[in-house]
Amino acid sequence: MTLSVVIFLLVIGSVIFHFASPWWFTDIAADWGPIDFTINVTFWVTGFVFIAINLFLAYCIYKFRQKEGHKAVYEPENTKLEVILAAVTTVGVVLMLAPGLFVWATIVTVPDDATEFEVMGQQWQWAYRYPGADGVLGIAETALVTESNPYGINEEDPNGQDDIIVMGPEMHLPVGRPVKALLRSNDTLHNYTVPQFRVKMDLVPGLISYIWFEPTKTGRYDILCEELCGIGHFVMRGAVVIDTQDDFDSWLAVQPTFAETQALAAPSVAAGQAQFALCATCHGAQGEGNQALNGPKLAGQQAWYIERQLKYFKTGVRGGEGDSGGQAMAPMARTLANDDAIRNMAAYIATLPDNAAQTTVSGDIENGEDIYSRNCAACHLEDGSGTWYTDAPTLAGMSDWYFVTQVNNFKSGIRGLHADDYYGEQMVGMAAAMSGLEEIEDVATYINSLR
Repeated sequence: MTLSVVIFLLVIGSVIFHFASPWWFTDIAADWGPIDFTINVTFWVTGFVFIAINLFLAYCIYKFRQKEGHKAVYEPENTKLEVILAAVTTVGVVLMLAPGLFVWATIVTVPDDATEFEVMGQQWQWAYRYPGADGVLGIAETALVTESNPYGINEEDPNGQDDIIVMGPEMHLPVGRPVKALLRSNDTLHNYTVPQFRVKMDLVPGLISYIWFEPTKTGRYDILCEELCGIGHFVMRGAVVIDTQDDFDSWLAVQPTFAETQALAAPSVAAGQAQFALCATCHGAQGEGNQALNGPKLAGQQAWYIERQLKYFKTGVRGGEGDSGGQAMAPMARTLANDDAIRNMAAYIATLPDNAAQTTVSGDIENGEDIYSRNCAACHLEDGSGTWYTDAPTLAGMSDWYFVTQVNNFKSGIRGLHADDYYGEQMVGMAAAMSGLEEIEDVATYINSLR
């Protein structure tokens, strides 16, 4: 008797909880209302089955409970009941599957007037490609990916020369126009998801998958990877900005084409050397670093990383409140007139002799190795050399005190939380995995052993 009452109250409570619950779908911002309809149909069918089965169970427990003078009857078969259950189950399955089949047919049928663009995923970042004036995307292959051609566009394909390349987590689309997203991965399995659009599709290495949708509301919406793709999976986030047509055209017009990215003039080492005279005061004449002046070693660091950090200092992405060293760097970076000057500086630094920085930190090397292997090696590589592919700078041979300072800055929120520091956000999560200064110094000690 008691059990039947408990089951009955459980059913009633579940129904009340559903209608009183604040858990509802986010507002849809694309034309994929059928996805919500399909989910609702599934919910109502399964909800009805849940209520019916549990109420029937409660009734049976009450009706056939043990009582004086009642003897159980053994019935090995009940053809009528089995037919009814089979029929009800069939109807339920059809009700759940049929809407999904119609929706799937819509998903795979792209409108004729849809505009194509491409999404590329790799650990742990997004990049995007739009057709240029010819309206045709050129051939791109993972085998062609290099530091100077991170999208892997075939240089011999004339259709690819005017392709517009966006190497960053933010993409733009016009409102009210159907678009077809071509999806590809450069390394492992990823997933392109925009919850407000109700779109979700895997990026499979070696294949080009696709999905189409039509944005219906202007605004900024999150792009998530919903496929576990490695240690940095949780920070593989991006954003899609839905603009009016005019705003989208204005944004697209200032993005570089593939040909423009390949036509950059070679940097001037001589010009970079002249500019470096100001930097040498703190960083040393050979870029060897000077801890007393808060100048880390620069020699041996990858040029692309130096370029990015100088741009961050110049634009205010780095050097915010609490970052005393970064605040000192900001006015220095602003003395560099433009991107060419920054490239010249990085090119000159790349010519400086790479001698390992002086060791200033000591700790538990075995614990540091364990932490580094679990949290750092996936991006910075086992030997600490770093790679442009994962946006990871060189660690081995660099200033250990600077490493400790910056990891502390990431951990405390001084660095990495600026809206435009796309890659610093990843380091915030990694730094949080270290319990405190002692573990950070342990990692620095291990990195020192990689020299």
